[in-house]
Amino acid sequence: MRYFATLCRLGHFGHAADISAISQPALSMQIKKLEEELGTPLIERSAKSFILTRFGHEFLTQCHKILGDVDTIELMARAAQHQEIAALNLGIIPTIAPYLLPQVLTTLAHHHPELDIKVRESQTTNLVKDIHDGTLDIAVLALPLGDQHLEETLMFQEDFVLVRPVHAKNMPIPAPSSFAKLPWLLLEEGHCFRDQALAFCQPDVNERRRHDASSLSTLVQMVQADLGITLIPEMAIDLETRSTTVDIVRFDTDTPKRDIGVIWRKSSPLAHSFAKITETLSTAMQR
Repeated sequence: MRYFATLCRLGHFGHAADISAISQPALSMQIKKLEEELGTPLIERSAKSFILTRFGHEFLTQCHKILGDVDTIELMARAAQHQEIAALNLGIIPTIAPYLLPQVLTTLAHHHPELDIKVRESQTTNLVKDIHDGTLDIAVLALPLGDQHLEETLMFQEDFVLVRPVHAKNMPIPAPSSFAKLPWLLLEEGHCFRDQALAFCQPDVNERRRHDASSLSTLVQMVQADLGITLIPEMAIDLETRSTTVDIVRFDTDTPKRDIGVIWRKSSPLAHSFAKITETLSTAMQR
């Protein structure tokens, strides 16, 4: 079943065999053996590829559930023996990863040298999905989520700053009453930081020029080109402005903020280990 799930994930016999540390003929034989035991084909083979049969799709869904349960049992056994976790699958959102990931990995390596850490950078919705299905153990992102199945632990709160063209330097900070009419530049759909910025600046979509970007770096470059103004988190200032000429402004009052924290499944048998890891990260990242 693991061979089959790996084959479906990678879509290639050779790659699946490499990951599974067996030969390609051996992998093919294992898939055929599984089909014989089930009494029906799982895949339709061609010279260079394959597609899943209808039953293959249904069987794959059950495979994920069964293998997930097996993994959970293994984790429960480890937890019962009070063993430390040996591997950590960590998720992190793009508006945090470039600025905190080096610090996160360095801190974890120092305090938990036994950990084999794998990192996935993705948007919040993807990370939450991966936490639920067990692909990820913990994720660093913006809170709150309000998911009753997830443990949320706050690490720190961070201010947003205004980024505007350099010719605006020494000009007054825009009044909140004028925010809706300003030419705000935002991240594209799917980024939680976009939603946080929208909630603060509440731009008039009829007035705002449609220049959305896929990264904070692009937003800052667009500000330098005098296409508008934007917000970025404080942690991004040094990295995103070192090669640009823009004006960075901190708000005097009603400063927009975000809460940064860690999530994991409440039902995980290793929740106590994740809590210990989060304590380490929280201490290192207090701002």
